[in-house]
Parts: sequence; C-alpha cells; structure tokens
Amino acid sequence: MNKYLVNILVIISLMFFNNAYSKDNIMILKLKTGDVKIELFADVAPKHVERIKKLANDGLYDNVVFHRVIDGFMAQTGDVKFGNSSSKEFDLKRAGMGGSDLPDLPAEFNDLPHEKGTLSMARSSDPNSANSQFFICFQAAPFLDRNYTVFGKVIEGIEHVDKIKRGDSDNNGAVSDPDKIISFKSL
Repeated sequence: MNKYLVNILVIISLMFFNNAYSKDNIMILKLKTGDVKIELFADVAPKHVERIKKLANDGLYDNVVFHRVIDGFMAQTGDVKFGNSSSKEFDLKRAGMGGSDLPDLPAEFNDLPHEKGTLSMARSSDPNSANSQFFICFQAAPFLDRNYTVFGKVIEGIEHVDKIKRGDSDNNGAVSDPDKIISFKSL
C-alpha cells in the first residue's frame, strides 16, 4: 500500500472515531415545544457528565419540572426527589430542595463561560454540593464563571429553551404550573 492511501485511511478512521466518540456526549432534552440537542463536556467535568448521563438514562429526569425560572437569567430543573411531577413525592413547594440518592459531587469548576445555552450544575453555598439539579442560561452570566460547574451546552433547539415558562420575579423565579422535562436521554 502506498503512503498516500495509508494516510487517507488513517484520516477516515480518525474522523469515524471522533464522530462515534462525540455522539457519546450528545443528549436530547424533550420539551413541550420541541427537542433540544445538548453537547456534554466530559473533558472538563467528567464526574458531572457521568452523573447527568446516569440520571437521565435511568429516566429520573423525565417529568421533572423547571421549578425556578428567572427571565433574562436561567431555567433551573433537576430535582429528581421533589420535582418529578409524576412521583408520589412531588411537592412544588419543596421542588428545588431535593436531589438524587447519590452522594454530592466535588466541584469541577472550569474556564468555560456561562453564556446563552450553557448547562451548569446548581448547588448550595458549599461548592461540593452539586447533585442532580442543573440550570440552562438564557443569556451570558459571567458572574457565575469558575464558581459553578459548566458541563454542557445547547447546540440545537435553543428556541425551545427560550419558551420555558418564566417564574415570579418577586418570588426568586418560583413557577406556578411549571413546564417540565418530557424526557432527557443520550442520543
């Protein structure tokens, strides 16, 4: 085989490998208005990406409400304990106070900016308290940079995120009759 043909085969196999690898970190978030394609960043937040994929693929995010949505800032969801609208434990007044049965995650703060479409983990004042809740930014929020773990970004369907029902600005974004995640799964 000549050198040129070997180089072509190497390039083609690398392209195939890269495409197969990147599909492992693509997820679909189904909302009432349509699908949102999300790329996860396992290279900078491996533990957070692993957690999100596990909870999502176990179906724990399905029917979870967007309990806190602040216009011009973000939409927060992911309380798999109190925020699942089809669960016996669903309690809209407590949504946002729960997480999963898994232990909290150590912070994986990184240099990725909080910009429109960024997915980042919610947490308490303890930097190592992220568990299952996350938020999607409606616009840039640089004051969050390097203080919250960015783990993904919307790559298609941001218009559906923009249509998530907003909460009461006088009540820290609490939403009455909130929108919910229909499903969240790997591609």
